[in-house]
Amino acid sequence: MEDLRIRAAGPADVDAVLAFWKVAAEGTSISDDRDGVERLVARDPGALLLAEYGDGELAGTVIAGFDGWRCHLYRLAVCPERRRRGVGTALLAAAEERFARLGGRRADAMVLDRNASAHHTWRAAGYAPEPQWSRWVKPLTD
Repeated sequence: MEDLRIRAAGPADVDAVLAFWKVAAEGTSISDDRDGVERLVARDPGALLLAEYGDGELAGTVIAGFDGWRCHLYRLAVCPERRRRGVGTALLAAAEERFARLGGRRADAMVLDRNASAHHTWRAAGYAPEPQWSRWVKPLTD
């Protein structure tokens, strides 16, 4: 873990992130495309956090979005061969530090109900589901 580095993604990282999510992320999102990730990086350059080793190997990602009101976590993904080694914990700590610097007071996370292997990570980091809430969505594009 000593050679793990957390940094914000830049425009040059978009293709690597998209390829990484195909291998490491559970499920897909409507925004998992070049335009979506480029927009994110341009609008909020510190939101997409990457964990990488000294050799530049991408080990994990998390999106730590803050809209001025709420702190949202998306796309916590860790390379399958690097899981259970603290990468996710390091990414969440970096995201929470970002939120604290921005004045955030509570973070929420998008976690698939069927992704039971991720539930341990989230619980270990102090997160818990709120059963009184449901996510409502409406696609804005076809």
